[in-house]
Amino acid sequence: DGHSHLSAYERKRLKNITENAKFFAALKLHKVSARLNDIANKKQLHGTKRSKPKKVEDETARRRSMRLLRMEPLGIPASEMPAQPAPEEYPRVPAGPVPMVPEDQVEDSKWKEALLSTWMRISELKADDADRCTPDIERYQESLSSMVLSEENIRKVVKSRVCSMAIHPSESTILVAAGDKRGHIGLWNVSCGSKEGAHIFIPHNLEVSCMHFSPCNPAHLLSLSTDTLRCGDVTRAVFDEIFRSEENFSSFDFLEDNASTAIVGHWNGGVAVVDRRTPGMSSELSADIGFRKTRTVHVHPMHKQYFLAAGLESVCVFDVRYLKPKGNNPVSSLTGHTKSVASAYFSPVTGSRVVTVCSDDNLRVYDTTSMSSAVTVLSSIRHNSNTGRWLTRFRAIWDPKQEHCFVVGSMAQPRQINVFQDTGKLLHSFHNLDCLSSVCSINVVHPSQNILVGGNSSGRLHVF
Repeated sequence: DGHSHLSAYERKRLKNITENAKFFAALKLHKVSARLNDIANKKQLHGTKRSKPKKVEDETARRRSMRLLRMEPLGIPASEMPAQPAPEEYPRVPAGPVPMVPEDQVEDSKWKEALLSTWMRISELKADDADRCTPDIERYQESLSSMVLSEENIRKVVKSRVCSMAIHPSESTILVAAGDKRGHIGLWNVSCGSKEGAHIFIPHNLEVSCMHFSPCNPAHLLSLSTDTLRCGDVTRAVFDEIFRSEENFSSFDFLEDNASTAIVGHWNGGVAVVDRRTPGMSSELSADIGFRKTRTVHVHPMHKQYFLAAGLESVCVFDVRYLKPKGNNPVSSLTGHTKSVASAYFSPVTGSRVVTVCSDDNLRVYDTTSMSSAVTVLSSIRHNSNTGRWLTRFRAIWDPKQEHCFVVGSMAQPRQINVFQDTGKLLHSFHNLDCLSSVCSINVVHPSQNILVGGNSSGRLHVF
């Protein structure tokens, strides 16, 4: 065949090529290709006539919504159209003293005067501490079961999310203060029983993250916002400015019973010592404690030199006497948290316990009877703390009347507020299917009466 010198594979390849060539020749594709070329050339020679596009003025006008076009209706003069007011923004609160005037009322309002006079009157009465002791658990549970929620004890006190609360220590009148995300403070005289018992004041520009009535003078309400610490003095009807800084504040607590000095936590992790007796708006000391973020600070109830700081995954006890600008070492460390810590507080009487709320869905109770370098965990309670973006994070607070029990909000259904013993036992759940349908992230307990107040993210307070 003339290809004997090729290998078997090459001979097979040539055979396939030959057969394929015969197959395509049989199809006569060259004739089809020539026919297609003739058709294409013919169309190019003669060309195609295109229909001329219609002019715009010949088309029927389409109807358009005058509202979407932002045009005035035909036949109505422009002067008769109602003016659309521009959205109003809250004016910025200036530095310095701010008068204690409700947001929507004038200075001589009788309702405002009634509220402030009630606050002043109940602050002059001293509570009787003669026969006050910690009840046993059984009696305490009975007292919790006797506390109920009714519709008249629910009120929208501030306009946005409740971020902090404080309750007046009066035993005759229930006066509650709530701070929200916009810098508003709402005062509600619950005992008044009328709609005029609640008023809103605007002493801050930003979130009110912490509030306390002064332990030595309840006529003073101290409130902390992101940029300033103020004292609302009802005797002078003014919100005085105590401390102002470029740092972002997170929480504060009193270092002395006379409330003259305070420890202030910063969102950037530092702390500051503030003395109200010195002139000016600056702090006495600003200290770096090694935290990336400080959410809460709390002073030991007996040994005032110790304060507790809670940050991201760090909870430590520091001695304020040895604070310095840098290089501060903790006295004790409360370890075991795997995510960010929302709060940490000493027990109210002896400070022998610390309760923390962590994003790892655990409530932890530590034994701080002795301030050793590493504090042991007494109990760990599984508790859903996934509040999400639109709810204030939970803070577990101790009941001032019971050394070994604390209160915390809950994500459980039906909506409720839980009371736990430091051993981890659930003692009671406050709930009401008819009146409580939201999560109460922030709670406060009266120091001597069986009164609990829960605040939600719409500015509503619930008083049990």
